[in-house]
Amino acid sequence: MNAFYAQSGGVTAVINATASGVIETARKHKKIISNVYAGRNGILGALQEDMIDTNRESIRTIQNLKYSPGGIFGSARYKLKTIEENRIEYKRLIDVFEAHNIGYFFYNGGNDSMDTAHKVSLISKKMGFPVTCIGIPKTVDNDLPVTDNCPGFGSVAKYIAVSTQEAAMDIASMSKTSTKVFILEVMGRHAGWIASAGGLAKSENNDAPHIILFPEIAFNKNNFLKKVKESIKKYDFCVIVASEGTRYKNGKFLAETGAKDAFGHAQLGGVAPVLAGMISKNLNLKYHYAIADYLQRSARHIASSIDVKQAYSVGKAAIELAIKGQNAVMPIIERTSNNPYRWKISKTSLTKVANKEKMVPRKYISKDGYSITKACKTYLEPLIQGEDYPPYHKGVPKIVKLKNISVTKMLNKNFVV
Repeated sequence: MNAFYAQSGGVTAVINATASGVIETARKHKKIISNVYAGRNGILGALQEDMIDTNRESIRTIQNLKYSPGGIFGSARYKLKTIEENRIEYKRLIDVFEAHNIGYFFYNGGNDSMDTAHKVSLISKKMGFPVTCIGIPKTVDNDLPVTDNCPGFGSVAKYIAVSTQEAAMDIASMSKTSTKVFILEVMGRHAGWIASAGGLAKSENNDAPHIILFPEIAFNKNNFLKKVKESIKKYDFCVIVASEGTRYKNGKFLAETGAKDAFGHAQLGGVAPVLAGMISKNLNLKYHYAIADYLQRSARHIASSIDVKQAYSVGKAAIELAIKGQNAVMPIIERTSNNPYRWKISKTSLTKVANKEKMVPRKYISKDGYSITKACKTYLEPLIQGEDYPPYHKGVPKIVKLKNISVTKMLNKNFVV
């Protein structure tokens, strides 16, 4: 039978390394998996019968996927409703799978995507065309439970640690006569894992960042401003790493826009200017801020080599689990040693990760709530180790190009989502 592979949600610097692991491993098992069809724009590729025939891509192209950022096949934020809400959607999905003899579904995404994979595993059986469904972990937020860490996080953590260190040196050199405060806004939503990575820039007590704002710690305006003043007095400048999910005690985000994404999550972004406004109004200090936004998750040029290896490994493991008859499971990264750092791939049930989030443990955050602990550094440091530079051409990374040949449509009508 054939396999369907799709990338879901926000992409990472290494999600294409996972795609490479899936496709290369599947090609070694042609007697079981004839071909891998990639959904164009994630799950929409299945619903709209819009798929890319990866068998038409060369061995070298598939190998070089691991050097390219973004989602090479296109991703989408699209949440399948329950079968009670929209049975037509699931029927269409199974109709497409049956028409193309697709018996394997590999969904590469976060906790919402694991929920989708689990639903399809159950509903396909009810509809008389059982499909083996394997979730593949991916998220820069590092908030999937059970797995030690998520592919994509190690590289964004490396980018944030390096950016914090470099920006801090810039501010320190100008602080006597110019900028006193620098704020770096990072992703993370409900979990402060990415913000915590800023703490890796700190090797001595007086090093930046001087303040880290976590979603897990309720924001207190007076305490925050007091901490900024203390840093200015002590170091002559203050560097802040702030999670986009920083929120007040009542749960309200500092930068909530009121909009929702396709998964129903609050649209975040803009906490840096909110903080800058507080500092300017109350402390009258010159500031600069940066919003890392897509730059942090697309920075393949500074990817962690550990992250690249783990991303490829979960893709490879997904195929191996499927051909062994496993269903409704997700390969996970299991840490076996901190020093030296060692890890292996095992598995967990999709029910244990679907729609669940893993927050930064309190023991990883300092007593005052503004820094990380030694335990957190021990956890984070191995994940950013090693460089895995992409090939360069005329001074910029060489990005792989697909032939992008579509799979011939078998069904007559288009499906509107």
